[in-house]
Amino acid sequence: MILPGATLGLLGGGQLGRMFTIRAREMGYRVTVLDPDPLSPAGQVADRHLQAAYADPAALDELARTCAAVTTEFENVPAETLQALATRVTVRPPVHAVAIAQDRIAEKSFLRDRGFPTAPFRAVTRAEELHEALAAVGTPALLKTGRLGYDGKGQASIGCIADLEHAFARFGAVPCVLERRLELEAELSVVLARGSDGEFRPFPVAQNTHREGILETTVVPATVPARLAADALDLAGRVAAALEYVGVLAVEMFVAGGTLSVNELAPRPHNSGHWTLDACATDQFEQQLRAVCGLPLGSTELLSPVAMVNLLGDLWTGGEPRWEETFRRPGTKLHLYGKQEPRPGRKMGHLNVLARTPEQALRLALEARDALPRSKVEGRRS
Repeated sequence: MILPGATLGLLGGGQLGRMFTIRAREMGYRVTVLDPDPLSPAGQVADRHLQAAYADPAALDELARTCAAVTTEFENVPAETLQALATRVTVRPPVHAVAIAQDRIAEKSFLRDRGFPTAPFRAVTRAEELHEALAAVGTPALLKTGRLGYDGKGQASIGCIADLEHAFARFGAVPCVLERRLELEAELSVVLARGSDGEFRPFPVAQNTHREGILETTVVPATVPARLAADALDLAGRVAAALEYVGVLAVEMFVAGGTLSVNELAPRPHNSGHWTLDACATDQFEQQLRAVCGLPLGSTELLSPVAMVNLLGDLWTGGEPRWEETFRRPGTKLHLYGKQEPRPGRKMGHLNVLARTPEQALRLALEARDALPRSKVEGRRS
């Protein structure tokens, strides 16, 4: 076990890294963040911020020499960086799992080849494959870039071959996945932790809604039949075992025709797990630390129904939001990420709202968010 007093390395300095760093420091660990951004949210609260590229030899040498273990806060750290570190220091999650999750073609193929349900898909690597792929997948469909797409970026709706040709060219003819668009009844996610000894602790199933490709709300417990929730937990556990995973993993799923299919994997804490900060016996960031350090995993007991709503940069259009509205609402918890520049669509923070039922929590969360914006006139007066 890696115990308090040790130094942990973190690759990536966004909001997920910030929340991990805060939790780790509260538990007595030191944290060194490697991130090239001088305004890194995680770097602001870390013991040390190495402002360097992820492949910088000197920075990687320092992590390997001074850290008892290294983890990640996002999946797009170069696999070569993780592999180089893994020869000298414990790296969790495993390099092979991150490499699969950062490439949609590899991820979809991994799931299909091991018998996990997915929407029908085809890999597209060159223009000559477009007609055959569309014939196999059918319409409506989505074209997704193989790498670096998130929050709806790198995706295009496809209704005909002309749409597909235009989108593939617009994406720069990079490797893509063409995927059938399902008629969704619900979007679910399971955030789980798996230890190096195979111990598996899933958090309760979360139900998500997206707006313009960005997660808007998460509600727990999910308002789906108990059988479906149990199936989602089982499916997530089998995926984690197949990956030989160690760490925190999010498995995003679709419900269509009453059945589950796996949409994406995230080898890290996840936006749809932020509710655990206030409504669970152990939050996802403490669980990440426990898994990385070889500690026993914590309880994932749900303490209260809860809804999480993201706070996007659009809320700052009229000036600083009305935070006083948040603090006068019982059961509402504010989490801000330390980002300096609010932009439309940028995740600046979130609210967690605890209530007696998931439906009430969702209603109160949306009301709390909608009470925050100031008018542009108010912004000028202030």
